Formats: sequence, structure tokens, C-alpha cells
Amino acid sequence: MSRLAILLLIVPLLALVSACAQAEPLQQTLAATLAPTETRYPTPVFTNTPELTPTFTATWTPSATSAPTPSPTPERFACWDEGGRIEFGEVRTNLLPLPLSYRIYLPPCYDEFEAETYPVLYLIHGQNFNDDQWDRLGIDEAADSLIASGDIPPLLIVMPRDRSWSQPADDKFGQAVVELLIPYVDQIYQTKPHREYRAIGGLSRGAGWALHLGFSIWESFGAIGMHSLPVFWTDLPEIRTWLEAIPYQSLPRIYMDLGDKDRPQISKSAIWFEELLTEYRIPHEWHLYPGYHEEAYWAEHVEEYLRWYTKNW
Repeated sequence: MSRLAILLLIVPLLALVSACAQAEPLQQTLAATLAPTETRYPTPVFTNTPELTPTFTATWTPSATSAPTPSPTPERFACWDEGGRIEFGEVRTNLLPLPLSYRIYLPPCYDEFEAETYPVLYLIHGQNFNDDQWDRLGIDEAADSLIASGDIPPLLIVMPRDRSWSQPADDKFGQAVVELLIPYVDQIYQTKPHREYRAIGGLSRGAGWALHLGFSIWESFGAIGMHSLPVFWTDLPEIRTWLEAIPYQSLPRIYMDLGDKDRPQISKSAIWFEELLTEYRIPHEWHLYPGYHEEAYWAEHVEEYLRWYTKNW
């Protein structure tokens, strides 16, 4: 082979070697550029060491000092369990041949609560009976029971005795009740001496007295109850005048009841007065119950009567 041919072979080889030598640094540079670089974050420096906040779970038990203090149990006086009592008294007057006697129911703890005052219910008995009739019907036992259960408030119940069976024009019993007995009771006993805390009621002849006193002297009574009412015949000409004289806003609460087998004359009288109230559009409560004109009928309704009388007290 001539020298010229050898030279032609060597020159390309030298060029190839030189190119490879130059490519290697480039590959190293690319590799260095593409390789992932580790990110370095600054190390946090705490100037104070944080305290750990405790976490409470459902099993956490409070200390004894954090438990709620139970409310004290109200003191229960023994007198509440002893019930009320009946006392007796009389008022001397020139209006009557004999002193006006009465019995009065005093509620439980009456003596213990000397500063307490009470509403008063006046209940009048029927003809041929006396002041013990309402007592025998169980008015005091019913009051004890209803007061103890909280169904009615404590109250005084005055039961005066009417010794005459005459009409009001000839019997000064009603006048003595209003002019003497009521002021006396308000003075001696712990009463609320206001019309709205005073009621009057009665059965049979006593219902006639309740009508007579309740409507003719309406300023004295806030409620009137008439149980099996026979109207006094001497009151018949006066009743319309009495009703018309009462300002509508001052009308008393009114309750009437009657047995459906009561005596015809008494039934006619009671129904006449109830219809008169309706005619004058005077609000009232009216009940026609099964029963006769007898104590068994009134005894059956004693609790109902007490609930009604004390409704607004």
C-alpha cells in the first residue's frame, strides 16, 4: 500500500476519535443538568418548646368539686299532714233573737303561718238544717284533700246558722251576715278582705240566701253559687232591678246546678232564674245533673263546688 493510501485511512479515524472525545463532556453536562436536585428546606428553630394540650375522652371523670350541688329539699311541716280544723263561734246582735252562731274551717298550717291571709267562702245550709250540714256533707274533708293535692288554694269556709224559715223581709239573718259576721270574720281571722276573694253559696234555702245577698249587695261578693235554688218569693219583684244595677264589668261569677228529679216547684224556680240570666246575657255556669233534692246529691258534688269557688283564687 502506498503512503498516500495509508494517509487517507488515518485522517478519518483521527477525526472520529476527536468527535467522540468532544461528545463525552457534553453528555456529562446534559446528565448533570437533567439529574434531579434534592430540595433543601431550612431547619426550623423553636425559640420555646410548645406545651401539649391534654385531650379528654368520654371516660374522663370530673373531680368531686365540679359536681353540681343538689337543691335543698323544702321543709315539710307536720301540720300539712294534719289537715285543717273546724272552730265554732258566735256574734251577738240585736237583729236576731239569738246570737248568730257559725262554724269555720281553717286550712292546714293556719296557726303556723301567721302572716298568711286567705280568701273566704260563706256557705249557707238548707231549711230544717243548721250550720253542721255542710260539715256533714264533707266540705272540710274535701278541702283538706284538694288543698293537699294542690288543686285548690288554702281558704277559710264560714258556715253561719239561720234559725228562721221566714222570707228575708222578716228574717234579719242576711242583714246580720253582711253587716256583722263578715266584718267580724275579717277582723278576727287572717282573711283577704276584698270582694274578689269572697264568695257566697248555699243549697236549697241557702241558695235563696246566696241569690238575695249576692245580687242585692253585689259589692260584697265576687262569686255566687246556687245549688238547687228556690227563689224567695219576696225577691221576685226586686231581682231585675238588682241585675240591672250591677255594672257589666263588675258582674260576679255565677254557678247554678240542679238535680233533674228535684221537686217541681224548686226546679221551676231555678230554671226561671237561669233563663233570666240568659235573657240579660249575664255569663253564668249552669248544670242539670241526675239527682234529687237531697243530701246525697249535694255530697256528690262538693268537690266540684270547691273547685269552682276557688277557681280565680
